[in-house]
Amino acid sequence: MQGLKRKLVYVTFYELIGLCMSTLGLAYLSDTQASHTGPLAVMITTIAMAWNFIYNSLFEYWESRQATRGRSVARRVAHAVGFQLTLVVYLIPLIAWWLGMSLLEAFVVDLAFIILIPCYTFLYNWAFDRIFGLPTSAMAAA
Repeated sequence: MQGLKRKLVYVTFYELIGLCMSTLGLAYLSDTQASHTGPLAVMITTIAMAWNFIYNSLFEYWESRQATRGRSVARRVAHAVGFQLTLVVYLIPLIAWWLGMSLLEAFVVDLAFIILIPCYTFLYNWAFDRIFGLPTSAMAAA
């Protein structure tokens, strides 16, 4: 599976799993009900889904221009960490506003996700590539 279809399948499943983790994790970390963090998790997931699509398109564009093809552990780690660090810029102000806390408190709440999500992203990407194969951008040139 390649192109737009691959990206849409990737992002959809990635974010559905992320939505479940976010709702429960935010409820636990902020000591509130999942009914209060659920809508926040939906907003986070929507932002993350849009950014994920853009980020993966940019990453694959960069990847397709590299001399070394394939997805090494280092490239997968760079992808996962880069995605999470750039996403944090959007999410911390939203979390602070929604939960009525300071940016520092929101950062502390989000810190667990900052650590967890790159691990999840790494494992998800590995599993997705094993199931659906590598994208064209990571395949050796013919």
